This record gives sequence, C-alpha cells and structure tokens, in this order.
Amino acid sequence: METADFVRTLDREGLLLAAAAEEAGTDAKVPTCPQWQVRDLVRHTGTVHRWAAAFVAEGHTSYQPDGGLPDLDGAELLTWFREGHRHLVDTLAGAPADVECWHFLPAPSPLAFWARRQAHETTIHRFDAQSALGGTPDTIETGFAADGVDELLRGFHARSKSRVRSAEPRVLRVRAIDTADAVWTVRLSQEPPVTERGDTAPADCEISGPADLLYLSLWNRVPFPQVSGDASIGALWREKSAVI
Repeated sequence: METADFVRTLDREGLLLAAAAEEAGTDAKVPTCPQWQVRDLVRHTGTVHRWAAAFVAEGHTSYQPDGGLPDLDGAELLTWFREGHRHLVDTLAGAPADVECWHFLPAPSPLAFWARRQAHETTIHRFDAQSALGGTPDTIETGFAADGVDELLRGFHARSKSRVRSAEPRVLRVRAIDTADAVWTVRLSQEPPVTERGDTAPADCEISGPADLLYLSLWNRVPFPQVSGDASIGALWREKSAVI
C-alpha cells in the first residue's frame, strides 16, 4: 500500500470511530478492551493522534512524550477527538515525502511509517468502538489486514519490548488463506521473536484464517480463526503479546 492509501484509511476509520463512540455514548463498555469504557478509548486514540501529528508537523527527531489524556467527556471529548484526527490526517496528507522525524519501526520513510502506523492504530480502535454498539463491526479490507499482520509480526514483535518468549525454541506459522503470499514464520525463543515471510521452517503450531480475522485475533480482539498443532503456542501469544 502507498502512503496516500494509508492516509485515506486513517481518515475513514477515524470518522467511523467517532460516529460509533457518539452513538454508543462515552459510558458504554468496550467488550474488546474490558478495562475500558468508550471515553477511555477516545481519550487514548485522540492522544495518540496528537502525539503522532506532532512528530511530523514539528519535525522532532527524538522521542517526545505525549501530552497526556484530556479531562474531557461527552460531546466535548468527541469534538476534541475529531479535531485531533483531522489535524493528523491533514498533517500527513500535506507533509513532504522526505520529512525527517523520529519513528520507532523500520519503514521506507518517517512519513510512510506514521501513515501506516496511525491507519492501523485507528482501525483497531474503530473496531473497539463499534464493538461497544453490539452487532457486527465493519469489515477490514483483506490487503490492509495482511499488511497489519506484517507490521505486528515483523515490526512490533521484533523489538526488545516483545514479551512473547519461549524457554525452548518453537516455530509459529501464521497463514492468511485469502491472500497470496501472506504467510509468516515466527521463530520463538528466549529472545524477541524473529519473523520471516513464507514457509521457511517446519512449524510447531499454525494459526490460519482470513486475513481480517488473523489481524484482529493477533491483536487479541477476536478468537483465532483456526489453530493446528501445539495449541500452547497460541495460548502463549494470547498471554504475552500485548504491545507495550
């Protein structure tokens, strides 16, 4: 996907998130994040949007903390969220391709990183907001979902922060059944996971299914579509994979 595609996705998903939050009400529980009510979800995502926009707009070349969660609720909170979301979209859409700023995962450029990361951040939390309404949240496009799996496995969990560790070497396969070449081999050990594209080693456990369900399940929003082999490896993922 191109940077412009990610920005368009971010734009759409943020609008859907705000609409779902408004309809559900900020007191509503978020089933996919049991510790949160909708107000917590909106405060978190809106804070991340402003934090991300500042790196691109202000050209920070080192890590900067976010501005903290706002003491807002109800209609004021939703207005604040929409303003921050629009600022992020406009910042990314208008930034020069060669903008230099801090980013925390490998990417072709800082702008490509922030557009991709915020599109996925907002999509997952849009799903959370819509889950607070009951019913079935909107679907996630297959190619975008496969990209999100790749970002999670080869980006987030390649970092030293990943807690997905195994005392004995194990191999997890992740396979999207509806997308060509969307297969990952995840080598687990006492070190951070090492993920390669393709069937590069025999697997002890395989998680498979449509890309959108893989994406959501690896982010611990829905159950795994299908697990074969050693189910304890899937359980390890559930227990240890929360991103910090």
